[in-house]
Amino acid sequence: KGGLEAGRSFINSVKLASHLANVGDSKTLVIHPASTTHQQLGAEEQTSSGVKPDMVRVSVGIEHIDDIKADLDQALAVFGKK
Repeated sequence: KGGLEAGRSFINSVKLASHLANVGDSKTLVIHPASTTHQQLGAEEQTSSGVKPDMVRVSVGIEHIDDIKADLDQALAVFGKK
């Protein structure tokens, strides 16, 4: 929900997870495909590829699961207040 800015806002709210397009890492990563990996595509092409403007991809790393969950929870809480 919320479109392109909502996706970006969530990404900017995480603290533990890194905001990188390199999903082949051992640490937790979050990316916003519409503005990174699929930015060269137009809106229709993104949608037909399954990329929604507010979609966020999380690649879970080797950090303790409680730390990952806490980071995502706090980002959602911050995002929910905006």
